[in-house]
Amino acid sequence: MNEALQADYDRAKEYILAHAKDMLKEPYSFIHYPFIDPGSVYHGNVWDWDTYWSAYGLLSLWDCFDAPMQQKILRHAMGNVQNFFDHQLPDGYIPMMIVDDGKGEETYLNRKHREGVRMNMHKPFLACQTLLVSEKKGSADWAKPYAEAFRRYMDYYDTYFQQRSGLYVWHDDIMIGMDNDPASFGRPQDSTANIFLNAFMVRELESLEKLYTLWQMPEEAARYAAKRQALTESIQAECWDPRDGFFYSVDVDIRTRPYDWFHKGLGVFWKTIPIRIRVWSGFIPLYAGIATREQAEKMRRWAADEETFASPFGIRTLARNEKMYDLSATNNPSNWLGPIWLIANYIVCMGLEKYGYHREAQDIAARSVHLLGQDLLQHGCLHEYYSPETGEPVMNGGFINWNVLALSMAKETGLV
Repeated sequence: MNEALQADYDRAKEYILAHAKDMLKEPYSFIHYPFIDPGSVYHGNVWDWDTYWSAYGLLSLWDCFDAPMQQKILRHAMGNVQNFFDHQLPDGYIPMMIVDDGKGEETYLNRKHREGVRMNMHKPFLACQTLLVSEKKGSADWAKPYAEAFRRYMDYYDTYFQQRSGLYVWHDDIMIGMDNDPASFGRPQDSTANIFLNAFMVRELESLEKLYTLWQMPEEAARYAAKRQALTESIQAECWDPRDGFFYSVDVDIRTRPYDWFHKGLGVFWKTIPIRIRVWSGFIPLYAGIATREQAEKMRRWAADEETFASPFGIRTLARNEKMYDLSATNNPSNWLGPIWLIANYIVCMGLEKYGYHREAQDIAARSVHLLGQDLLQHGCLHEYYSPETGEPVMNGGFINWNVLALSMAKETGLV
């Protein structure tokens, strides 16, 4: 690491260590357990995948904290899981977010669900976070009381979100993580099997397999191992596009529509149609270990392509030559149409590292460290997302959350 990059790294590390405590929130209102908050405008929110990545980033800095702070981080990471199960409904549904909006005694998403409005569900990071905490604690016993709750959570997913293709769909485009991903944003309900949801679900099923093994429940462990294998095969069959060499989200709203005698011949026999929009989430199958070596090589080329994903500051969240590419500042939805998000940098970086592309992974890690170091030098805080052209922050100063992963990827790629 050269002197300038070392200075960026030291600056980012000093800032994150100083402000880590600001993310750790105590219970209030009907949020009954400690939790981790993303920071910035997101005050008092318990988010699903945000809490996982915040916990992951903080736990990766374990040795940088004193013993009381280590235990506090662990307690809040456990609390994330406990809060979501605390708000699980009898049918197994778990909300994506828990927040007190001042309008009731339970979170908004649960209220709407009880009213009969079908809502998207907690993204597939609940078992992942439970396993993460258990590995750091050295025991999964604390979470064994949730064994039945986990089964109901996955049964709900299977019942309401899994299609005949074997893939899972978002019901609509509300709170899907990548808010305005064109593969799902503005499209018909239950029509998109998003590669984001399905590739991360493979990791969730793997985590469930490991948890039930630790809980000495071999039949359940085998069940989730089989589901993981089946989903992996479905992703390979339906989401990999050999023509383009890319993993796409796919349209599942296809079937032979009965119309008198016009459709009596050869009907629709294919299960999906690729939505050929190159989004950063196409790299998640590398991170999840789904891709073959040959597929990983093709994806590596996309990651290095300056006409699509590569920028001086990491990975664009949407390929630059897509018609939807846009760098506007926006909340609700947040903008994933090209801006740099540190979570995307991390996933692509570590996916490349997993398949042996060490130099390319280190390069993304270095660009990420430089991005945050310069943000701190110029503005004194970190932001939610950034321009891939200039590195300038787009909005939401004070955001920490998965920005911590810049330090994680520097460590995990051996940059430091």
